Amino acid sequence: MQFLDWAIVAAYLAYVIWDGIRMTKGSDNVEGFFLANRNLPWWAVGLSVMATQMSAITLVGTTGQAYSDGMRFLQFYYALPFAMIILCITVVPFFYRAKVFTAYEYLEKRFDVKTRTLTSLFFLLSRGLGVGVIIAAPAVILSIVLGWSEIATIFAIGLTTTIYTMFGGVQAVTWTDVKQMVLIFVGLGVVLFIILTSFPADVSLTDGLYLAGASGKLTTIDTSFDLKEKYTIWSGLFAALFLFLSYFGCDQSQVQRFLTAKSVAQGRTSLLMSAFLKIPMQFLILLIGVLVFVFYQFNAPPMIFNDVEAKKAAATRSVDYGALEGNYKQIHEQRKTAAVEFVRAQKETDKAALDAARDGYLKANKEFLAVRKEATEFVKTTNKNSSFNDVNYVFPMFVIQNMPMGIIGLIIAAIFAAAMSSISSELNALATASTIDFYRRHFNKEGTDKQFVMFGRIATFIWGIFACIVAIYATNLGSLIEVVNKFGSFFYGSLLGVFVLAIGVKRARARGAFFGLLFGIASVWIASNYTDIEFLWFNVVGCVVTVAAGYLISLTVPEDSK
Repeated sequence: MQFLDWAIVAAYLAYVIWDGIRMTKGSDNVEGFFLANRNLPWWAVGLSVMATQMSAITLVGTTGQAYSDGMRFLQFYYALPFAMIILCITVVPFFYRAKVFTAYEYLEKRFDVKTRTLTSLFFLLSRGLGVGVIIAAPAVILSIVLGWSEIATIFAIGLTTTIYTMFGGVQAVTWTDVKQMVLIFVGLGVVLFIILTSFPADVSLTDGLYLAGASGKLTTIDTSFDLKEKYTIWSGLFAALFLFLSYFGCDQSQVQRFLTAKSVAQGRTSLLMSAFLKIPMQFLILLIGVLVFVFYQFNAPPMIFNDVEAKKAAATRSVDYGALEGNYKQIHEQRKTAAVEFVRAQKETDKAALDAARDGYLKANKEFLAVRKEATEFVKTTNKNSSFNDVNYVFPMFVIQNMPMGIIGLIIAAIFAAAMSSISSELNALATASTIDFYRRHFNKEGTDKQFVMFGRIATFIWGIFACIVAIYATNLGSLIEVVNKFGSFFYGSLLGVFVLAIGVKRARARGAFFGLLFGIASVWIASNYTDIEFLWFNVVGCVVTVAAGYLISLTVPEDSK
């Protein structure tokens, strides 16, 4: 990175902290600090909803996911509009009119305090783990750029965001989210433009997409029904529906967003805005990952994108690493030649020549992927790092090695924007649940606003430290976009089940809800350890078991009991 890049990143970070702290007006009372006095406009809330979900994982993990696996991940979002419509009809007016601070307050009114406490505890655990993964994503980038250790960069990113979240509360979080989303959209547009202008002169966007399509990168619908397959139309429409209903309807980090809106109607509009913008935005981000794949058909990609692990392996077994790298470069040149031939044949009318060129390209690409897999296994074995995964480093290394001066700083600032918008929202939600569901409910029922706000700020700091510790262990768990959803899927279905019992099952009682939740969590643990079904289906398992067990247990309680 050049001086201009550093200046852009430094100016952005300084502005965000200053702007966040500046927005402390009205945050000295409970309603202001945690809900912005329920006075935010729908468009700001909608952008905050999107920013909360779209972390740096979306830019780093999703682009890397598309580079290696194509557009299949888009199926994950097909249920989102349906989930948002259901929530707009049911949950939004329900929670808004209940005048609650957290979604879990209602569970005490409907059931009892222990059900509220247990549900909130599981939220804190799942979201605390999730925000750790969100911090890990930009740490991957900064550690490469600066040459710092990942631990140092994790704490730098996590604590920087914690500062303005501590002081400004949800109002600072929301308005900072709005500005960060603008920067993210600008950054995505610039990346897309530069990638397209970096293709060889005789290779158009259409030609690049033909290459990607031949490699299976443009598949957006898989109709096979297999619980062991991560992304199919069925997991996207059915299993992900349970995930989105839980995340946007039962997770405090999202419920708190629409509770800050001025009215029920504006809360609904904010969710619908997110629902119908998310899929096009996600399509664009995945497309950028696919176009990075196309770019590397004509330009030599690193054999290992994680430069730190690559240098470590090269230093340990330099001769073997050098031989492997030499073979890798040779295979890439063969693939490049085959790609050029395929593009040229695509423009001709000779079908036989086109088929031969396609077969030649696919063969060369298969050999290339085999060598890259061999290199990845070599690094794993040499560095004795069984959890090593290269997918999260694809996009940051592409930016650093191929973007012009100034643009590198802009893109890295955009990635920081994505990270900080999610981190701040999650930390504020964790602090809200900690304060309202635990401190105020169990330890200081008659406390003052000043005490509650002070505890909320302390809780924000503690959760920030906890998330940083989780992030240390998250960077090598695989594709970060999958890791964060795996963490959530262990809890979300069961949490959704409790609210289904509370709102939709009249016969449900407190004992059933409490033990139903425990059964649901246990069922997901069993499914994850003793079956091969993919994580999205954990949401269905947890919800169904929680509702079924909760209802059956409720039948053992007299109807006139709570």
